[in-house]
Amino acid sequence: MQARAMGYLLFIAGMGGLLYGIDVGIIAGALPYLESTASVAWRLSAQQLSFIVAAVLLGSVLSSLFAGALADWIGRRWAMVLSGVLFTLSIPLIALADGYTPLLLGRLLQGVSGGLIGVIVPLYLAECLHARHRGRGAALFQLLLTIGLVAAAVIGLMQAHSVESATVAAQHLAEGERAAAVFAAKDHAWRSIFWWCLTPGVVFSAGALLLAESPRWLARRGRIEEARIALLQTRPAAEAEDELREILKALPAASAPASGSAAPRAVDPLLSRRYMLPFLLACLILALNQATGINSVLAYVVNILNQAGLPGATANAGDVALKVLNALMTIVAVVLVDRKGRKFLLMLGTGCIVAALLAAGLLFRSAEGEQRDVRPQLQSHVQADSLALRLDADTLKSFGAANNAPQQLTVAYSYGPFTNVQTRRSDDAALPLLKMSREDTVQPDSVIGVFFRQLHLNPFADPAEGADAPLRIERADIAAVPSTTHGWQVALAMALFVAGFAVGPGVCVWLALSELMPTRIRSNGMSIALLVNQFVSTMIAATFLPTVGQYGYATMFFWWAGATLLYFLTAAFLLPETKGKTLEEIEARFAGK
Repeated sequence: MQARAMGYLLFIAGMGGLLYGIDVGIIAGALPYLESTASVAWRLSAQQLSFIVAAVLLGSVLSSLFAGALADWIGRRWAMVLSGVLFTLSIPLIALADGYTPLLLGRLLQGVSGGLIGVIVPLYLAECLHARHRGRGAALFQLLLTIGLVAAAVIGLMQAHSVESATVAAQHLAEGERAAAVFAAKDHAWRSIFWWCLTPGVVFSAGALLLAESPRWLARRGRIEEARIALLQTRPAAEAEDELREILKALPAASAPASGSAAPRAVDPLLSRRYMLPFLLACLILALNQATGINSVLAYVVNILNQAGLPGATANAGDVALKVLNALMTIVAVVLVDRKGRKFLLMLGTGCIVAALLAAGLLFRSAEGEQRDVRPQLQSHVQADSLALRLDADTLKSFGAANNAPQQLTVAYSYGPFTNVQTRRSDDAALPLLKMSREDTVQPDSVIGVFFRQLHLNPFADPAEGADAPLRIERADIAAVPSTTHGWQVALAMALFVAGFAVGPGVCVWLALSELMPTRIRSNGMSIALLVNQFVSTMIAATFLPTVGQYGYATMFFWWAGATLLYFLTAAFLLPETKGKTLEEIEARFAGK
């Protein structure tokens, strides 16, 4: 019975990891089709596409603000149920979207769900599992997260083959009909990718209803007998009684009762060493975990591989392969985490990531060095502060580019403070129009923008400043699409990146989040640390497309490599080893006992 209860607990917690992985990974396969269809039908800029990717991360930031308080208020189990329901509701909102706003809101709701899962499931596992199982329990959460990424990538690959089949079938049609058929296939593809994700959300929501509540949460509420029953579901009676005594012994520090206990731990201020040092260390590790660029790599990997030289479905297949590798290396981490310890795995993983990012940066630098500036030629096509052209044979000839090799044009332009980046490839079957116009670039004002300008703060561009500004071509570079050999070299660097992350930071970050936090501040401290984590991730994802459009992919990879080097040093010199220790023993270490 205990083994069955433990297996069910780990299965449902693992389903939470699966949903988190889908949250992060599903956009990778959908993004190329969103970029091809929504950017045309809804006139989305590169910044708005980045916002759609980053909305999940922003939603996680928002939910991280209250996830700990919510888990303390309604309990860990009901908070998990709520997170699953929110994920389930987000799917039809996204898949049926008919414009930018509902799509963005659906992605935000998906992110709110992910933020709750990211705090509450590791918290639940840390509080329910015995110390000897806690490392593997958190690793299982990460393993199912990686399987969620694989599932999302496989769905994307299926739709990529569907689009390629539709493209081949449309080859005999006239140009206008062919473009319409390919457009319809791509629009159907990204919507179908999201519909596939509905079932796991329903399973997690229903399954969480049957879980037992966290014994530590029950004990803090004075429900001691219920806490004992919860412990007995997954432990022998003697172990359950021993652990309950430890939990009750730590209660004065956690709950600070009004009875005036004389125990010094009950009145420790929140700014004391025992709380602040582990809290700040957890926040630093969580921030650096995202500064590796992992979420942006997972979200944009198909775009990255396309840019590196791998075509269409091959890039989607590379996405699947990388995420399968991620899952396999997470299994390795599950085996090693309670043997080698958290510190060793973090140092090993971050060292591999630094090497991989430097290699990818150097590869992209070599390709980007071949680009030629064609701003004068492009400027000649500008009429009345607008531009429209196709990257066909005549255009390539005017740019002095060879017709025998596929070419890629990258253009960054602006109307006053409003900027955008567009890329076009000459081997795109739909050969979409490269169009620049004021009405497509200068976005209408928003309530938020008006509010901040009234406070004399201006984080958003003012439409009045773009109303009469001329079209300015900031950058226009053309180069041959990199070879497939170059693409596979970048894919190998990405494979080393993913393997290093999976075996180290991927598993250990959840342990750092749950193990380092003292009992008194664990739920709210985890919320704040995850807030830092998701804020860094959101900023990177929201600026990815504009940054690589303006400065190239190499710049982004080099920046991530520098941040990961700092992560390696933090793991080597600041992080204590926590394997095999109870939560109460880890807390006592930071108290100097």
